[in-house]
Amino acid sequence: MPRNAESTAFRSALEVIRGVEPRVADAIGAELADQRESLKLIASENYASPATLLAMGNWFSDKYAEGTIGRRFYAGCQNVDTVEALAAEHARELFGASHAYVQPHSGIDANLVAFWAILADRVEAPALQRAQARHVNDLTEADWFALRRELGDQRMLGMSLDAGGHLTHGFRPNISGKMFDQRSYGTDPATGLVDYDRVAEAAREFRPLVLVAGYSAYPRKINFRIMREIADSVGATFMVDMAHFAGLVAGKVFTGDFDPVPHAHIVTSTTHKSLRGPRGGLVLCGPELADQVDRGCPMVLGGPLPHVMAAKAVALAEARRPDFAGYARQIVDNAQALAEGLLRRGAKLVTGGTDNHLVLIDVTGYGLTGRQAEQALLDSGIVTNRNAVPQDPNGAWYTSGIRIGTPALTTRGLGTAEMDTTAELIHTVLSQTSAGVGPDGSASKAKYVLDPALADKVSRQASELLTGFPLYPDVELG
Repeated sequence: MPRNAESTAFRSALEVIRGVEPRVADAIGAELADQRESLKLIASENYASPATLLAMGNWFSDKYAEGTIGRRFYAGCQNVDTVEALAAEHARELFGASHAYVQPHSGIDANLVAFWAILADRVEAPALQRAQARHVNDLTEADWFALRRELGDQRMLGMSLDAGGHLTHGFRPNISGKMFDQRSYGTDPATGLVDYDRVAEAAREFRPLVLVAGYSAYPRKINFRIMREIADSVGATFMVDMAHFAGLVAGKVFTGDFDPVPHAHIVTSTTHKSLRGPRGGLVLCGPELADQVDRGCPMVLGGPLPHVMAAKAVALAEARRPDFAGYARQIVDNAQALAEGLLRRGAKLVTGGTDNHLVLIDVTGYGLTGRQAEQALLDSGIVTNRNAVPQDPNGAWYTSGIRIGTPALTTRGLGTAEMDTTAELIHTVLSQTSAGVGPDGSASKAKYVLDPALADKVSRQASELLTGFPLYPDVELG
């Protein structure tokens, strides 16, 4: 794309929007300005390419397309078939999977498709066979009642939230926790690492239908070969949620035992985060589950979003380019440099470092809660998110940790030297922030004290650090 083409495209789009609702156009422009000026260290965020962003703003947004490629409930979907087939093709080739389903709107949607595909395969299909029925509509009322009870009486084993697992892996506040009887495996209290012997013991005791691996705040690799062996030993379906580290799999940083695709029965992911695409999800599986997965819409999904599938096709095509492997490797190099810089300055890190794209800081060493640290850093131009740490004394709302990640800054071109500077800025803010007091004079978990002059100084330093690494340099909005 010519250098001025991106600028023209986005500027023209904002002019059109401004003609209808100028406040929306202003907010879009303000968001770009904010992202350009702050150190984005949220591990689940990135910057999609202009081509990916533009692919979402088109006439595909107007299409209904329930069903899947070649099997739609609406006529006139031939062009939707094209973009969905392209996205699925790129996903299969990128990850070495035999089947890809690219309709999920988000990570939770991808997980729901996977859960119900497993239930349909492991529970519903045998029930239909016993009843000599081809379809659930052919079941008697008694058989249907029995099947519904059986579907709701299945077990899932996944990583605990405070160890780095995700809410969608069977926890009560999420719909997955209302679907399954869930138990958790944690990490070793001394090392913070997954103890595979304990996972195997938990699986033998609990006998889950589904064993889930994957994380949103675990800074190490997982050995998926061992996890598959554990699943097989108890007859469980092995599912991996690789939403956070999909880019590291795509970029061949995680290979062999650490690549989930050859080992899992079914793999889910988002398409943003380290994969650097649009917000959305996907499911990968073998031929055994393909038919069930393809029933995701209308089983649990609403109508597909063809404009987002078009953007997924673009982003997945980008990830198949040779330079994406270098990007993925740099994500990990940057995360490890950031961890080392924090450790040298006295920060306490969960597991003592990282093997992937994220670092988890235990901020109790600074006398803070995660919420206090998050807000103090935000005041200083550093965008992070608070996160629980193993056996967190402050719970899931205030937390005791800060999760930081390197995919976004790596996209901007920052390297290991800049990560050390970033570590210095983070440490400066946290070491100069103190806990505030509540109205009754007791220690507060939310209020904090930070000299505004220091926050302003760090914010300026963060902005200066980014000056040499412009975000969307060919996009000028006026």
